[in-house]
Amino acid sequence: MNKMGMRAAGFGLVMALAAGQAMAADAESCKKVRLSDVGWTDIQVTTATTAAVLEALGYEPEITQLTVPVTFAALKDKDMDVFLGNWMPSQTEAIKPYADEGAFDVVGQNLEGAGFGLVVPDYVQAEGVNDIKDLGKFKDKFNAKIYGIEAGAAGNKNIQNLIDDPKNGLEGFELVESSEAGMLTEAEQTMKAKDWVVFLGWTPHPVMGGMKIKYLGGMEASGFGEAKVFTNTRKGYAAECPNVGAFIKNVKFTLPMENVMMDAVIKGGNPGDVAKDWLKANPDAVTPWLAGVTTFDGGDAVAAVKAALAN
Repeated sequence: MNKMGMRAAGFGLVMALAAGQAMAADAESCKKVRLSDVGWTDIQVTTATTAAVLEALGYEPEITQLTVPVTFAALKDKDMDVFLGNWMPSQTEAIKPYADEGAFDVVGQNLEGAGFGLVVPDYVQAEGVNDIKDLGKFKDKFNAKIYGIEAGAAGNKNIQNLIDDPKNGLEGFELVESSEAGMLTEAEQTMKAKDWVVFLGWTPHPVMGGMKIKYLGGMEASGFGEAKVFTNTRKGYAAECPNVGAFIKNVKFTLPMENVMMDAVIKGGNPGDVAKDWLKANPDAVTPWLAGVTTFDGGDAVAAVKAALAN
């Protein structure tokens, strides 16, 4: 082959590679992104926000509501791709079998400043309830009940472990499992009457953030206290789908961001609609999420998201 022919062939190869990059950033099998939503308001809004951006990038997000244990089983079996709600250390026990066998990947922390544990109203703390071991001294005032969230949640298991541990003096206490909304309704009604109540609290949360409540001490060994929230994917997902994998790794949230959206959902808003409204009002907030990322077909991610939000 002469030099002109070699140059032509080389030019053709470069153009073919460029065309391939423009055609798709990920394989076709990566277009559908399966996300687990465990039904907590904070995870509903973070999952919905992530899905909205994925859709703008040309992917096809699919959200399925699952419990935490089923989520990790699904990640292990490759039936789910992404989970944004790995609260640690509260989920340590629930995920241990999967973590021990390396059944999923931890791609990064997506929220700082979180908290998780048993809380009492401030007027209850003023009466001497500062620690988990103080609850038993006032068993009758609490009606021997501790209010948790939905059955199977890691937080409920932690509460039950606290009740079962003799050194906490909680013999005879009952864990009342309910939905997040049911627990909050019970707490609000009880506090309005200035009665005594102890329940599972966490940050971020717009309702609990506005309540005059105090976290109890003595719970650190149970997985309660300061929390970190991580993003998990099925094993090898980022290598298989590097573009969407890079995006998922970039996704980060803040307490103010989540509080605003959670408030709207608690007041009756659809998480998907709330997420899109927030993104339209804060279009620059997701720009860091798009660093090193393209659309599914290899296009400009920032331009695509801005165009989607403008509609």
